Amino acid sequence: MQFLIFHLDKDRYALAAAGLVRVLPLMELKSLPQAPSFVAGLMNLHGQSVPVIDLCRLACGREHAARFDTRILLIEYARRDGHVHRPLHLLGLIAEGVEGMASIDPAQLRDAGVANESAPYLGKVVTHGERIVQVITPEHLLTDDVRAVLFPDSGDAAT
Repeated sequence: MQFLIFHLDKDRYALAAAGLVRVLPLMELKSLPQAPSFVAGLMNLHGQSVPVIDLCRLACGREHAARFDTRILLIEYARRDGHVHRPLHLLGLIAEGVEGMASIDPAQLRDAGVANESAPYLGKVVTHGERIVQVITPEHLLTDDVRAVLFPDSGDAAT
């Protein structure tokens, strides 16, 4: 299975390539006042507004660094309960230290062994290149409240 490998601080993470639409350069975003701090803003993708999440702000508590290897990962986003909408929503994820694609055998993925309810998007782990890589689970990135703000017409309103 193919994964995109990237860094958040000194740690390595992976995102399944199956839901990855494009890897884009960092670009200017329109801010969203009063949005949660990890919502970086909106990007203009060929006339379509796409919300963008700063993974560094979400996971590390700091804003991303605008480096040569910082990218926006454009993904197809589905609700956390697995309910698939057609068309799926587009969501941008700012990630630092984007390395590239890697082939990882799903049978080698293991539970992290730590329960972290405040970061449900952190999935299984695997040793890759002698370092631990943790899988990011996109459908768990947004709380119901944030999803309702970013995708108000999706029927994902908080209950």
